[in-house]
Amino acid sequence: MTLDGVIQNEENDGDGFKYGGWFFPYADEVTGAVVQERLAKQVDLLLGRKTFDGWETFWPTHSNFWPNCMTATKYVASNTRDSSDWQPTVFLSGDLAEKVRQLKQTDGPDLHIMGSANLLQTLFKNDLVDALELMIIPVTLGSGKRLFQDGTIPASFKVTSGQVAPKGIIIATYERDGDVKKGSPQIQDND
Repeated sequence: MTLDGVIQNEENDGDGFKYGGWFFPYADEVTGAVVQERLAKQVDLLLGRKTFDGWETFWPTHSNFWPNCMTATKYVASNTRDSSDWQPTVFLSGDLAEKVRQLKQTDGPDLHIMGSANLLQTLFKNDLVDALELMIIPVTLGSGKRLFQDGTIPASFKVTSGQVAPKGIIIATYERDGDVKKGSPQIQDND
């Protein structure tokens, strides 16, 4: 994401966003190694329908770059689709928050989300995000889809790993660390 929280990196969303490609000038060997490490994890994927629609045609023909995406179960939030030839895929419709709560209770790989900005907002609003693996790129854009929007609940996170790549990208993992308490250093009490 950018310093001002933008996660949108594509210009083709039809929303007038014109700053796509902002990540690549800052990519280097360190960020490439981190991406490869993250893609090597055995995880299942939780995706919004728009992200899935794009991935469904791309990844099966580029699986040499990310083999695990072929065997990972893709859980797709959608009220308009219910099938895909790209397997294993499970479509989730209806009360998404409840379905994700149920998935988190099962014995399976961790659920990872990539892209899927609208889905992320639903997860934040329903306190369903346990960790964030971020790359913070040293640019501001002023517009675009943001990681944190209105409706994100107050929450405390702790840094569990972090580094700065040579071109200035901050790479950090944050894990949920409880609720933010009134009067804590994170929240100013103005009463």
